[in-house]
Amino acid sequence: MVKLSVIVPFYNVQQYAPDTLRSLRANAREDFEFILVDDCSKDETPDILARAERELPGAVVVRHEQNGGLATARNTGLDAARGEYLTFLDGDDWLAPGYYAELLAAIEGLGCDFVRTDHVQCTARARTVHRVPIGLRGVVMDPREAILPADRSTSVDYPYAWAGMYHRRLADAGLLHFTDGLRTAEDRPWIWRLHREAKSFAAVGLLGLFYRRGVASSLTQIGDVRQLDFIRAFDQVVRETAQDKDADQLLPKAVRTYCAIISHHLGSIERFEPPVARTLKSLSAAALRRMPQRVLDDALDSMDLERATRLRRLRRRPVSAGATA
Repeated sequence: MVKLSVIVPFYNVQQYAPDTLRSLRANAREDFEFILVDDCSKDETPDILARAERELPGAVVVRHEQNGGLATARNTGLDAARGEYLTFLDGDDWLAPGYYAELLAAIEGLGCDFVRTDHVQCTARARTVHRVPIGLRGVVMDPREAILPADRSTSVDYPYAWAGMYHRRLADAGLLHFTDGLRTAEDRPWIWRLHREAKSFAAVGLLGLFYRRGVASSLTQIGDVRQLDFIRAFDQVVRETAQDKDADQLLPKAVRTYCAIISHHLGSIERFEPPVARTLKSLSAAALRRMPQRVLDDALDSMDLERATRLRRLRRRPVSAGATA
């Protein structure tokens, strides 16, 4: 029986894939499998994965005929996975030796649906520890109780799918798949759904996952139209949260977070090409019109003056019929 399935999408990461695969080898166990998804890479990544399929214990390579993006690649891995537990890794990140065995022992010992864990962010030679924004560690909690308060960083603001481990019953319930085709912010609807609908979780203070930040090919570094998928992602968060039995309590958090992300992108709009920047403004203005207006008013009143002014100005911007669709 496969105890753990690790789903690892790869796309044009020939420079980093060898480090990722070496770290998987240092985590291999006879009851672990590694689902390596090649999302139609155009560099040497497919050759690297072909060698890994021969040399890495538990490796299974799945290849896309066309590039689908990170969300779709993760879904491909989920559909192929056989493990009792599941987790994710990105193709340019890496692990400490034995990390997965420790994380697996933690979730089995706690007996909860999923665990969230800290990670180390690596930017060039700098190393920074990022913590799950939850005070209690090693204590099983209700995931819904970790969504609020609206004006503080909470577990739904720590959306990284790879910073945790998940029981198969979540996949069977439809809670682990991502929205197909989202190129960025794909983990935002995912983490919100997980916290609204799963029954139990815990945070554990285990360090051993190294997140490589600032990779030139990463969408977080590229100011093209794919970055605007955050609007589709947060529209989904707001839409699904509005249907929740506790919508009155949870919507202020969803709307405030959406506003903060819009403001963030507007604050660094110079990194986008001019046509994309214009589209960002138009789509963001339309998004503000779609939000529950009374909740939006309260969210803007709660924000600092600079962000609130920027968003109020955008809210008054004329919106084309195409942008509101």
